[in-house]
Amino acid sequence: MADTHPYTVPGLSLDKGQEINAILQDRLNSMNDLHLTLKHAHWNVVGRNFIGVHEMLDPQIDLVRGYADEVAERIAALGGSPIGVPGRSEYVHSDDVYDVDRASTQNHLQALSKVYEAVIIDNRDAISATGKLDPMTEDMLVGQTRELEKFQWFMRAHLEDAAGDIPS
Repeated sequence: MADTHPYTVPGLSLDKGQEINAILQDRLNSMNDLHLTLKHAHWNVVGRNFIGVHEMLDPQIDLVRGYADEVAERIAALGGSPIGVPGRSEYVHSDDVYDVDRASTQNHLQALSKVYEAVIIDNRDAISATGKLDPMTEDMLVGQTRELEKFQWFMRAHLEDAAGDIPS
């Protein structure tokens, strides 16, 4: 994080505020990356079930963009400066390089499910870390993660066959 201020929220030490902000900056980078990835899929999805998937992504995009705003505002409240400009913040999870361009709904849903999985795992780690430091931040991340898990379920539900298997 580029800039911190000599304050945080009442009842929290400056050191803990800065520690939480480092965790939240990673989550902000993640939400910005997820928002753009979802938008990319929205623009490039084609084929069977196009309209259903295309329209399913819109509310997810809006909510994830809102999560980025919520996380950034929490960083600011804790005395940090949220970084959200390209080139200064980077979130790259080893499993979420999204290389699907114009492709079928199935291809995008499979790729998006993997992206959601990586983000959810990282969010759960952030929940564990912030739970020891600040219940307010933990609560924010819990609520966001619950919705992200629901969105991943939407992806899996499109991919499952009648037996509940997801073809690779």
